[in-house]
Amino acid sequence: MKKITFLFLLIPFISFAGEMKTIGQKGDPSEVDRVIIVKMYDNYFEPKEIHIKKNETIRFIINNYGELVHEFNIATKEMHLKHQPEMMKMIEKGILQPNKIDKKKMMELAKKDHSLSHSHANSVLLEPSKSAELIWKFSSDIDIEAACNVPGHYESGMVSKINSI
Repeated sequence: MKKITFLFLLIPFISFAGEMKTIGQKGDPSEVDRVIIVKMYDNYFEPKEIHIKKNETIRFIINNYGELVHEFNIATKEMHLKHQPEMMKMIEKGILQPNKIDKKKMMELAKKDHSLSHSHANSVLLEPSKSAELIWKFSSDIDIEAACNVPGHYESGMVSKINSI
């Protein structure tokens, strides 16, 4: 029975790791090909479209100019849809508030539920007036998205298309 339980717990991890490889991986700062500045406003990104090349490493400098907490998450549409319930759970637990991230509560609750840590190499979560950097190597030429998965933001159009050229 222990082997079945272990295998059952391992399958979701393998599936997620496989999905991540289809969109790329955390980039090496010494291999950055170019820098893209991303501006987050309340419910839209600038630029609205980003063009990348397969195997290109990009340093994204992300600035939140909005009045709300926003996320910049690189993924396929399907991956965004799977991530959105985690973001809703962060609101329900009081971690995400309209204009604040309760980092102390996040660290506390993440000890029991790792999905509440929001520690993804393909994503940053920012309070208003904050900035962050994300370095990503695009290892395939599939079209993906950068999106904010705070509940309601994706649905209102807070998405930038990432197109392979």
